Amino acid sequence: MSTPALEFKELHLAYVVRGVPREVLRGVSFSVQPGESYGLVGESGCGKSTAAYAAVRYLPRNAKILSGSVELGGRDVMSLGTEELRLLRANNASIVYQDPGQALNPTIKVGPQLAEAFTVTGMSASDAAVQARAMLQKVQIADPDSVLGRYPHQLSGGMQQRVVIAMALACDPQLLILDEPTTGLDATVEAEVLDLVRKLRDEYGTSVLFISHNLGAVRSMCDRVGVLYAGQLVEEGSAQEVFDAPQHPYTVGLLRCLPRHGSKKTDQRLETIPGFLPLLGADLPTCVFVDRCPLADEICRTQVPPMVDLGGRIARCHHTDRVHDIAVADLPKGTASTVDRTRDPLLQLRGVSKTFHQGGKQIKAVRDVTLDLFPGETLGLVGESGSGKTTLAHTILGIHAPDQAGTLTFAGTPLASHTRKRSDDAIRGIQIVFQNPDSALNRRHSVRRIIGRSLRRLAKVEPAKIEDELHEITAAVRLTDRHLDMRPAQLSGGLKQRVAIARAFAGRPRIVVCDEPTSALDVSVQAAILNLLSDLQRDGDTSYVFISHDLRVVRYLSDRIAVLYLGRIMELGPAERVFDGPHHPYTEALLSAAPSVEGDTRERIKLEGEIPSAMNVPTGCVFHTRCPRKLEGDICSTQEPPLNPTPDGGVIRCHIPFDQLGGGPVQVELTRRSGDV
Repeated sequence: MSTPALEFKELHLAYVVRGVPREVLRGVSFSVQPGESYGLVGESGCGKSTAAYAAVRYLPRNAKILSGSVELGGRDVMSLGTEELRLLRANNASIVYQDPGQALNPTIKVGPQLAEAFTVTGMSASDAAVQARAMLQKVQIADPDSVLGRYPHQLSGGMQQRVVIAMALACDPQLLILDEPTTGLDATVEAEVLDLVRKLRDEYGTSVLFISHNLGAVRSMCDRVGVLYAGQLVEEGSAQEVFDAPQHPYTVGLLRCLPRHGSKKTDQRLETIPGFLPLLGADLPTCVFVDRCPLADEICRTQVPPMVDLGGRIARCHHTDRVHDIAVADLPKGTASTVDRTRDPLLQLRGVSKTFHQGGKQIKAVRDVTLDLFPGETLGLVGESGSGKTTLAHTILGIHAPDQAGTLTFAGTPLASHTRKRSDDAIRGIQIVFQNPDSALNRRHSVRRIIGRSLRRLAKVEPAKIEDELHEITAAVRLTDRHLDMRPAQLSGGLKQRVAIARAFAGRPRIVVCDEPTSALDVSVQAAILNLLSDLQRDGDTSYVFISHDLRVVRYLSDRIAVLYLGRIMELGPAERVFDGPHHPYTEALLSAAPSVEGDTRERIKLEGEIPSAMNVPTGCVFHTRCPRKLEGDICSTQEPPLNPTPDGGVIRCHIPFDQLGGGPVQVELTRRSGDV
């Protein structure tokens, strides 16, 4: 056999905290073969990133190798001297980090940064400049000269990630490490980045270590998968086998946390893995998963489970013969819908637009949006980055004042344009849960103070009753009394998001805007948050405006879905029809780009280029420059299609008749209609 590109051999690694070694990796062994893509999955804190950084010895000073080794191309990384290690990193291995915005220097243009990746390999400055341009073309950037002359903040997230990948490939590495490379990217950009990595892997023969909590992306990207829990590899095998027939209870738990194809909150709840990961360095003398495992018995608590060979795949469990029983068990019953369309809409938007002014130019971020939100309803907002989702949400909240022509009505009363002008009832009635709780929560305040402030200022709770109300709301979001005196920095990502949800609900809102509330969370924490949102909606008749790039999550939680593109509603309708069709060509492309943990074989519809700038909107249908089903003639490029009603009470903005949007060739009779030319 050829030498593995990367091989871990019984690696035990600890972080020394206050003089005490706290073990993070517990005898990890796996290998990545030349040209292979290997996925590493597990919850945050299980050791995935530590393993990635150990591969190239990018470890903090308090890291300590207790035993075992890591070999890169047959060389023991831990035994290399400083200069040897520098050359190995420069020529043999590269890392693509989770946040490309932080990986790039904001004060230096892209060109010099990318050229530096070539000069460190010994290339001359002139040759490096030529290679930098060529590499941008390799990563499918259509206008490399323009990108080379820009600063990182002038690029979209997808463009930034392509630049980082170009830098990583500058040394033609044997191993490319991708650490959560698609977190925060929308479905189309994520699909493009994954396609790009596959193409470059095939072209260069590069091995890939792919770390992600997006199990669908791992399934589509990887040949083999390792499942890591509490620093120990508990299952390994081909991606198809691991995802289709998991053989460890932890893998089963992760997969059952995901919304499956077509599942809805009214059909079934998502399964959550009880409890939490063990603390860093906890003493785990037997099975590391025993405290959270539904199959745990006396043997699990007293004996270390063996690594069982299952014919080409392995699982570390005493009860591999019983795992199938929990994998096929029925999921908990769903939450009954609370939508009541017989009542008046709770929120009404009529012709709402939002225009920004920059450099003397107008940027129409939202244009002529009309929609209703009913009591107890969840309206999903989907679309690529730059489509206007967050701007529309902020306009509803009063963070941005809408243009004068539009109107917003809340509970039958006109809403003032800005938060400063709104009544206390209006402010209390519409709250928000942000994507990043770290930025949304005051790190100096305790949980008690954060939630208590909302109870006092929004809910107007009397001081004598604050404590009782505080315990009631924290219990509703599954927080315990011990969390109340903690600060955000002492909490996990999932617990911080629960605090953010508790703060939003403390004011007893009637509408909650959820702006990507689960995008950075593990699938187990995501499932718990989605179940929690369903419960709070059922108990309080709350309405949600739910924004997410994860289309499976949107379908699971939403009653209706609005698809936005360049600030316009392209489609609005019941979740089932929007997902199952007939649907708008843009919706069809979004859905085809979403990776599936079930291993869908459908062909992805590739859109040409990126979403245009709202400063330079195409004429006619704004989507025609990228539309794969653009009609012959000039109707799409010269006429903006109206919002045509659909039989289910929705609307679609397209020249193609509704009954021909289900796929296949379009036969459109271009008869002269009102407004046609």
